[in-house]
Order: sequence, then structure tokens, then C-alpha cells
Amino acid sequence: MIPTPPPAPGASPGASGRVGTLAGKTILMSGGSRGIGLAIALRAAADGANIAMLAKTDTPHPKLEGTVHSAAEQIRAAGGNALPIVGDVRNDDDITEAVLKTQGEFGGIDIVINNASVIDLSPSLDLAAKKYDLMQDVNVRGTFMLSRTAVPILRESANPHILSLSPPLNLDPKWLGAHTGYTLAKYGMTMVTLGLAAEFAPDGIAANTLWPRTTIATAAVQNLLGGDRVMAASRTPAVYADAAYEVLIKPAREFTGRTLIVEDVLTDAGVTDFAGYAAVPGTPDDRLFPDIFV
Repeated sequence: MIPTPPPAPGASPGASGRVGTLAGKTILMSGGSRGIGLAIALRAAADGANIAMLAKTDTPHPKLEGTVHSAAEQIRAAGGNALPIVGDVRNDDDITEAVLKTQGEFGGIDIVINNASVIDLSPSLDLAAKKYDLMQDVNVRGTFMLSRTAVPILRESANPHILSLSPPLNLDPKWLGAHTGYTLAKYGMTMVTLGLAAEFAPDGIAANTLWPRTTIATAAVQNLLGGDRVMAASRTPAVYADAAYEVLIKPAREFTGRTLIVEDVLTDAGVTDFAGYAAVPGTPDDRLFPDIFV
């Protein structure tokens, strides 16, 4: 975890481009019951942030650890305040309820994190139509609707941010042709976010994306991308969480419309040694598995 200077009320950004910490800030996140989303929430909770999570996992899944309720318990244990909201980012009523509940519980919203995402790397002829629709609904539409619904409240924040966990737009046929359905869904998240950055720049709302250079040791990697072999050659979710933290404490009016890479963000923040993020201690950087799209 990157050390953070103590908060200074009303402080202006220093040489590092920071605006203090996330203490007292309110985050509304889609998903977050486990993995990268939970890691980001716990990093913010260490500052004393308020985290509302809109997630479907109300009861334990036979193959996946964690529910929105167990995530809330971990957030509180880490020093934050938690509001677990059971709902589906595909459902407009659930989104509206989540935004209003978050505002009602914490008095506002400072940050929206579009974490919920569906992955299916099937080639086009093998991809089920329902799965294609699901990826579009969760990844693209969910990002748009959750962000849009929160904008009127974000406008009232002193340093409002939208952060989407999606990749830079890379039109290399290597990625466009590898898994067209999934590529469209992830690039759609990025395009939504860049569009919001341009549209709401006059309101001072930052909108950025963040993506890792290596695979991250999560259930998705374990179950869909290569099992134990790729897990052992990945970094922990903490690397994503620390990078997200650095983005979210930037001055929103000055840091927006960017497609960011996790490792570049941390390097800019002064991190020179990434060894501590290896899922298997001692794994050299050149043995880590590269993530897609980068």
C-alpha cells in the first residue's frame, strides 16, 4: 500500500497532484463483492471512506467466495463505512434506488466506480447471443446508466470522479479479432467513460479508465483465463487498488479523459519496485502473464 500524507482540510493539490485522502468521501461501486472491486473498496476504507456497493451476490455462490454483505463487513473492519445494496446494474430501478440510498445514507456521492463486468472470450461463432447481450448490458449500458444517474449528485462534490475498470482503446486486429464480443463490451465501457469526461468537464467531473499491464489474481483469471498457471504469474488485486486510489485523489478538473495503465499510474506516484504485488512472492516481473488489450 502506498503511504498517504495526512489529510489537510481545504488543502490544494501539492506537487504530487494529490488532493488529500479519501477520508469522508463517498464511493458508489457496481459489483465489489470480491476481487478487484473489493480490493479498491478496502483501500478506500483504510482512509475512512464511505462505500456503497450495488451487487447481485446476496447469498454465497458455490464457486465464488464473498457476498455484498461479507464485503461490507470487511470494509467496516478496514475502517470504512459500508452500505450493501442488493441489486442489478442492468435494472434502471435498482440503479436509481442505489443512487438515492447512497445519497440518503452518506449525504452525497463523490466517486462512481464502474467495476461490474461480464467476461466471455468465446470466438464470434461460439458466443451465445444471450451472453453477448449480457456483456453489453452489464459492461456498457451499466456503466452509462450508473454514471449518468449519479451525475446530478456528483456535481455537488468538491472532487467528483468516475472511474471505469476498462482498457485503453487498442484497434490492433490482435484484440479486435481475438474475442470480438468481449472486446466490444470492454471498449464500450471505455468509450462511455471518455464521452462522459468530455461532456461533463465543465462541471468538473473527472472520468477515467484504468487497466492492468499484467493479469490480476482473481476468480475470473482462475476460472476463465488459465487456472493455477496464470494465477501464479499474476499480480494481486492490491496493485489495482493502489493505482485506483492514486487516480481518485487527483484533482478532478485537471485529471480527466484518460485511459490509464495501473503500473504507469503507480510509477508516476513513485513506486519503483513491484515485487510486493506478485501473487507468488519472488516471481520476477518478466515472468508475469500479460493482460489482454495492452
